[in-house]
Amino acid sequence: MLAERSPLDDEKRERDIDWDQKEMPFTEHLRELRNRLFVCVVTIGALAILLLYPAQLAIPWLTHLYFGNVQLHAFGPGDALWAIFKLSIYGAIVLGLPVILFQVWMFVVPAVHPRTRRAVYSYIAPSFVLALGGIAFAHFLVIPRAIAGLDYFTQKIAVATYGIENTLNLVLLMLLAFAIVFQTPVVMLLLARIGLINSTLLRKYRKYIGFGMLVAGAVLAPDGSPVTMTLIAAPMYVLFESSIWLIVWMEKRWKREAAEA
Repeated sequence: MLAERSPLDDEKRERDIDWDQKEMPFTEHLRELRNRLFVCVVTIGALAILLLYPAQLAIPWLTHLYFGNVQLHAFGPGDALWAIFKLSIYGAIVLGLPVILFQVWMFVVPAVHPRTRRAVYSYIAPSFVLALGGIAFAHFLVIPRAIAGLDYFTQKIAVATYGIENTLNLVLLMLLAFAIVFQTPVVMLLLARIGLINSTLLRKYRKYIGFGMLVAGAVLAPDGSPVTMTLIAAPMYVLFESSIWLIVWMEKRWKREAAEA
């Protein structure tokens, strides 16, 4: 005997069937994009302001952590201030990643089925954990080896005199880069959930993507060392492969949910 459906179930089903029938004009899309960008900029700006003082304390700590007793030099009156500002901005981007991804998702959400929207919300929170994982990977494995390699070549041909802006910029860019690279599973799951990619497509082109990651590792390795290149490319490929298997598992779940709907 079939269970009777409640009026709430009928209303939910009707909303799912008749979702987003009204198309937004182009100007409305531009207004929506502006609002989403505004939220991202305000979030990063507010976090950066809060991080200005901690950044001043973090710079000597980072210098000692990665360069030992090396003394950084300011070659202009604004170098130190600019280094503090950069550190606070990069930190704000990392801390604000969940908000940024959420705003990106909310911008594309009108083209996505309501049930898909509800499911994807749970993918936003792990982005912060993945960002911390990327920073930890760069901190413990990549940056020390890259700096050691660069310092080795420097001492062979020159006397090391490190400027505060350029030196910290190298460290901060690598930390930020790995925080973003480690977002690969979240981004790929989002793309798969809205139908832009699937596991079959990713498997078909995995060897080309893997080769591209090796090239990216070679280009991004600051010291040109094969070890550093591997340390950059390897996590990218591992995250990519892990994302494929995660998408395979989620695709089966999505099919079951669609069949039960």
